[in-house]
Amino acid sequence: MTEIEKEYESLCEKYISGTETYHGPLLHVWHDRVRLPNGNEGGRDYIKHDGAVCMIPVFEDGTVAVERQFRYPLDRVITEIPAGKLNGPDEDRLEAAKRELREETGLSGDEWTFMGDLYCAVAYSTERISMYLVRSLHQGERRLDDDEFLNVERVPLSELVRQVMDGEIIDSKTQTAVLKAARILGI
Repeated sequence: MTEIEKEYESLCEKYISGTETYHGPLLHVWHDRVRLPNGNEGGRDYIKHDGAVCMIPVFEDGTVAVERQFRYPLDRVITEIPAGKLNGPDEDRLEAAKRELREETGLSGDEWTFMGDLYCAVAYSTERISMYLVRSLHQGERRLDDDEFLNVERVPLSELVRQVMDGEIIDSKTQTAVLKAARILGI
């Protein structure tokens, strides 16, 4: 057995039973009973989420299309990069990213670079957000959902890095994608 396999065995919690306690259009909340590494039983509450995508669209001049949008749980308007949930767990992530970028900003891009996946709440959620850097952008018409209200603006990537580092951008996917894109682009 490898060291990694030994570590997994010493830390792993084993599923005993589970119950879905809430089923909504976006989130599915579960309560599971698990066997802990010491043999005792424990409970785990967590959210099952189909997943999401986000993208950082960078123009030739180094500016980025960002969105300003009201987030109800925080009761405030925040700055975010374009993003959206998958229409189902099996939806192609790149195709979902292209759809969301077009719907929210009207933009499409010729060059897509996968920057990795982000799990922003590993203690209680299965949500995986796939991040993309998008370049060679073309402007078209946006098609917001009926319940979607947001403003799009262009901000220099270097300014977004400053805002992340100064705590002005609070959204985790935006923080991560901005810093990754800046590193990739040498900013």
